Amino acid sequence: MTYIGRTFRLVCDERAVPVVEGLLRAQGFEFGPEPFYAFARKLIHEPFPLGESLAARFGLIYIQDRSSMLPPLALAPEAGSAVLDMCSAPGSKTSLLSRLVGPQGFVFASEPSADRLATLRANLRRTGSVNTATAKAMAQDLPFDDGTWERIQLDPPCSGWGTVDKNPKVMEVWSGSKTAPLVALQKTLLARAADMLTPGGVVLYSTCTTNIEENEDQVAWALETLDLDLEPLAEPKGFVFAPPLTDGMDGVLRVANDSEGQGFFLARFVKRGGESATAVRGAQKRDLPGTRLNLAKMVGGDGLDLSGLPPGEVYDFGGKAFFLHERALDLIPGAVRWQGFPLGKVAGRAERAKFTPGPLARVLLPGDPARATCDVFDADDTAVLEQLLAGQSVPFRPGKGPVGLYFRGLPVGWLARKGSRLLWSAK
Repeated sequence: MTYIGRTFRLVCDERAVPVVEGLLRAQGFEFGPEPFYAFARKLIHEPFPLGESLAARFGLIYIQDRSSMLPPLALAPEAGSAVLDMCSAPGSKTSLLSRLVGPQGFVFASEPSADRLATLRANLRRTGSVNTATAKAMAQDLPFDDGTWERIQLDPPCSGWGTVDKNPKVMEVWSGSKTAPLVALQKTLLARAADMLTPGGVVLYSTCTTNIEENEDQVAWALETLDLDLEPLAEPKGFVFAPPLTDGMDGVLRVANDSEGQGFFLARFVKRGGESATAVRGAQKRDLPGTRLNLAKMVGGDGLDLSGLPPGEVYDFGGKAFFLHERALDLIPGAVRWQGFPLGKVAGRAERAKFTPGPLARVLLPGDPARATCDVFDADDTAVLEQLLAGQSVPFRPGKGPVGLYFRGLPVGWLARKGSRLLWSAK
């Protein structure tokens, strides 16, 4: 079938772009570039649902409405910066922020719903967002000191009027006084974001609604009430923008519905001068309930490439190994129950402990399969990948331990070995 206008982004570095695009084309997908982000693509031909493609299932692309990509791009965090994503699920913006800040940077994502938190974590795991941490929490209740965060993304619950093309009844569901609780929550979240920002820090406020009460009215309230100034946003290429519905809103962006994407609203605030948080942190490192691991010295560790991990530590929590970013250990208070990036499983104790990487922990594979010290299965045929994702095994030489899976030299993940057969075990 043909689908015009659907968008996605590549989840890889620049060198891997030809391989990921080749994987998509091998399955019959056709697409073109988007002008507002180098890794964004627009579908031209979709022979079957893009979410069922090999690239999507291996986490090498992320399907995302083009307007939804704008908030992280408008926040524009510098490489190495720390970002708080206050309302994170399902993780589309969180994983894009992860790419923008790079390995030295860090993104903390909160979500109060257990089901949506599970989706958030699954998407971050699939996209290899190793520089993230997550917590089940109401964003307004996060116990961070005032002046902690350099950058904050706030995409709060809203009426969603901008999604009317996909959700025809949304304006009926959220009409009249029904939006009042949303408006009140948005104010609460904006106020908390302002408190948590460092002086000169930035909060990007966005909604997928066209409702003035949740957009321009909230901006006016924030400028009158909070220690925030409005910083004008440039108009990204490839979109149609409607004028603000209130005077004095120069620099806010109101994405029109005829932009081949959702209607969206964006406003960028900068916090005025003041004091940053000066509390001494680091106690969290001593209070972690798990056991610190040295993967290089564990059974199975000799087949790993640890150079791709950002600064941080690896801990065993109940037989599961998680990477904890250095910035997470410094910033997150001990009162917060949080989770880092899952790397795999741990079995045994002390010097006999064995580590088995999870199928999606491709961060532990070298970028070049020729440098791998573990066994490598480098596929060149999409039929083999389809076979693995269908739950079927492929033949391989006998041996022990997991095997690195590559596609035309691109790290994809880890295969489990069963005798002389290999299996893909990710759910």
